Amino acid sequence: MDAFYVSVELARRPELRGLPVVVSGSGPRAVVTTASYEARRFGVGSAMPASWARRLCPDAVFLAPDFPTYREVSGRVMAIVRAQVERVEVVGLDEAYLDLGGLYSPRAAMRRLVAEIRGATGLACSVGIGPNKLVAKVASDAEKPGGFVVLTREQACARFGGSPPGLVPGIGPKTAARLAALGLTTLAAVGAAPEGLLVGRFGPNLGRELGRRARFEHDGQIGAARKVVSESRERTFDHDLRDPAQLASQLERMSHELCASLATHGRAGRTIGIKVRLDDFTTVTRAHTLPEATRDPQTVNAIAQRLLREYAPPRPVRLLGVRVAGLGGDGETERGASDVNPQTKDQLALPV
Repeated sequence: MDAFYVSVELARRPELRGLPVVVSGSGPRAVVTTASYEARRFGVGSAMPASWARRLCPDAVFLAPDFPTYREVSGRVMAIVRAQVERVEVVGLDEAYLDLGGLYSPRAAMRRLVAEIRGATGLACSVGIGPNKLVAKVASDAEKPGGFVVLTREQACARFGGSPPGLVPGIGPKTAARLAALGLTTLAAVGAAPEGLLVGRFGPNLGRELGRRARFEHDGQIGAARKVVSESRERTFDHDLRDPAQLASQLERMSHELCASLATHGRAGRTIGIKVRLDDFTTVTRAHTLPEATRDPQTVNAIAQRLLREYAPPRPVRLLGVRVAGLGGDGETERGASDVNPQTKDQLALPV
């Protein structure tokens, strides 16, 4: 979906169309959730501090996020997608992979799908079609908004070879900086680099994978979204908190919110943990594992409060969070499940 959260807002506030619009919180530490394309021309982008966005675009309209509405609209969009395509892997409120292998005319089918989504919701989307998920993901981003890009792997290499490595999912800023230190500043350069050079610098697994990604080689299959193994609630405070009573109150509120969500989805877990980020950005986690799974708010809060008291933050707290891990459905638990968010190489995103 194109600028999904902003697009949902504009659908119910059409008088804002054509204006720079930013969806973000309002606190001093709020960050931009998304921005309209008019705002992006001023350099405003997702995850940017809202204060910085206001300086870049002082005339922008700032709106508070409305996630319940975004989830409801996302559900409608994905229902339309699933009605047209058999194998769908949803990877976010606004993104999904589609397996088009069984369709007689994939391009025509996708154009019909785009039109149906617009007709039902008034929202626009971009499509990337390729031989694998990596090509499709990058193609889908290439001509937003309203893009429709079809590429072979070889065409992707030719079109994006001069782009920085960070264009490809899985190559973050730190990895890109390490590649630049080797003189590898484009995807073509990384793809052509000797495997031994990459392996020597990044290790055998990441080194080989970097070369493959730079050549748009990917063999991940489209399947169901990954199983949720943990759920959390965390909050970055507008002002750092020192008072233990205030921290306890915030933690209790988040524990109850978290358990309400677990109950809604029929989940429970054995491991209760907290996350504390201090004013100097030191981040600490603590956890305790129970014999049986729970989603009882009193139990979760009691354990979280004990973990917080035992840690006794030595400095003011910038962020506080609580999580329940090792999740399973009613009557089942995943013993030994970890709190790893499994960002595997198969989990790229093909926005529809």
